[in-house]
Amino acid sequence: MTPHVKSAVPVLLAVALAALDACDHGPRIEARPQTITFGPAPSPAVNETTATVSATASSGLPVRYGTTEPWCTVDPATGAVTATAAGTCTVTANQPGDARYAAAPQVAQDVPFVFGGVIVFGPAPVMAVYDRAKVAATESGGAAIGYATTTPATCSVDAGTGVVDAIATGDCTVVATAGAAQATQVISVAAPSAPVAPDAPTVVTASAGDLPSTVRVGVGAVGAGGSPITAWAVTSSPAGLAAAGSTLPVTVECPASCAGYRFSVAATNAVGTGPASAPADVITRYGVVAVFHEPDTQPNDSVFVGTFALDSSTGVVSGLAGRLSESMTGGPTAYPNDTMTWIALGHQLSAVAVTRDGAPGWLVTTFRLGTTATLSADPRFGGTDGWAPGSGMGLHFGYPGANPGNAYARIFVNTGDPTASPTQAQLDGLAYADCAPGGMMGASCMTGTSVAGYGTVGTMGGYPASQSTTRDPGR
Repeated sequence: MTPHVKSAVPVLLAVALAALDACDHGPRIEARPQTITFGPAPSPAVNETTATVSATASSGLPVRYGTTEPWCTVDPATGAVTATAAGTCTVTANQPGDARYAAAPQVAQDVPFVFGGVIVFGPAPVMAVYDRAKVAATESGGAAIGYATTTPATCSVDAGTGVVDAIATGDCTVVATAGAAQATQVISVAAPSAPVAPDAPTVVTASAGDLPSTVRVGVGAVGAGGSPITAWAVTSSPAGLAAAGSTLPVTVECPASCAGYRFSVAATNAVGTGPASAPADVITRYGVVAVFHEPDTQPNDSVFVGTFALDSSTGVVSGLAGRLSESMTGGPTAYPNDTMTWIALGHQLSAVAVTRDGAPGWLVTTFRLGTTATLSADPRFGGTDGWAPGSGMGLHFGYPGANPGNAYARIFVNTGDPTASPTQAQLDGLAYADCAPGGMMGASCMTGTSVAGYGTVGTMGGYPASQSTTRDPGR
């Protein structure tokens, strides 16, 4: 019996050790791979505020939904999306895994919401014959408005600006149109008063002229004083520049540059010249296209297309906004006939004054989210302020935690001559970073910088190749 008892000891010991191991360490995690697949993207009807996305994991485990957009929400369990503004809501899907499956790579789907179709006028102006006033209408989706009148014997209306000139007594009917939407406003035009000198003009505008070193000055509203206005006189502040004309806009010539000047207007009728308006800043809108060459995603490049306003009187740039293409998406046709995914950048959060090749200007940056948190701020990865071009090794902000999905584009604005072709030193200041879902390579974001500008090229070799700036036709 003794040999038989001895042979059982190793077996009992093995069972005990196995039980102890199971108690100490638990079941083994198999870490099988899994993927997430979205169903067809929903297409909400115009003005519809809700939609539902649906994704499934190959493991069969439940998917959780989320979004970093500030104007839309998504139910984590059901995928029900609710929007409070027009735009593209990017919804992410995640599956964290379990004892058998590893976490699935995050995927994303865009849901476009279109709000519009309702036009609302502001208060109707009070007008008499010969007066000028400006009507204003807005479309609920932010679409551009065109103006017209159905009573041309009573008034005329500028199609682009909504400036109304009263011609005769009666009802002036103004029609505002945006796509298929229309609205009307009726202005009662009174008989002219006993003639006096005109009032000081208001709603005065000044913008860069068609020729270099010129400014176009217009008037949006003025009480004519009961007599037709025959002349407009423009003067500058500081003094020294002047021009006059019988029609608007009046073009003023500057000796070398119009930077730093403001302009006032006074109106003249048969009685005399009225007081001058308050000085108006010279504010001009520009369009910009910046291209970052991407050697690994040809023929697609990363392209930023946007607009901004330059106040030449103060030298301040504002309102830089536009869209950035994601070069890893799309087919074999290059910009501008591409099929790339584009993301909206609408938050100008940085403007840095610089002088490049003797030209004063600004490096202006606009972001996808209302925060600069884009690239890693961890100094272990070369991070600094959370977005500085070339920093953070291209890793997303908060790595290895959650990615907020931000993106930005930086351009150079030459304040002395905005439409001048940039020099290489000016181009070297351009940069972009795309940490939105379509611009990610694992934990790394798509970026574009030059060695001369920021000490490194982008994460896939991208670098600024060109920038063109033109005067916005809508001025």
